[in-house]
Amino acid sequence: MLFANSTPLLWLSYYGLSLLVVVAVYFALTFLPRLPRLVLTWMVAGAIWAPATFRLPLIEEGEFYTGWAPSAMVAAVGFLENNGAALRGGLMWLVLGMTLGALIGVALWWWRRPGDDEYVVQEEERADESESPRRREPVIG
Repeated sequence: MLFANSTPLLWLSYYGLSLLVVVAVYFALTFLPRLPRLVLTWMVAGAIWAPATFRLPLIEEGEFYTGWAPSAMVAAVGFLENNGAALRGGLMWLVLGMTLGALIGVALWWWRRPGDDEYVVQEEERADESESPRRREPVIG
């Protein structure tokens, strides 16, 4: 059950809030053209959503707590604690998530790019106007 264990609820809350962050990033980058906006937004999404494993020592000698956390947090804690293994693992998953996000952004742009047939050249527009019959006003009587 979802509420019996707090870990799934924590991850669900995290991904729900991070979805709001990704949408906010997309709208914050509206000054950019579509391709860089999609690539940057999906890179942020990849950085936020990529999980990594971590290992923390417990109070008892020789015992460790292992689990999953966002890779950016694992890398940040590894950097602050001067833990090279955690930093390396967190950064590896962080870079992999950002790369995968950038590829998804390029794929979305490629899939939804405008085609050639959507644009009408002005010369074609003028030619269509000259061929169309002139509208006549209705006359009473």
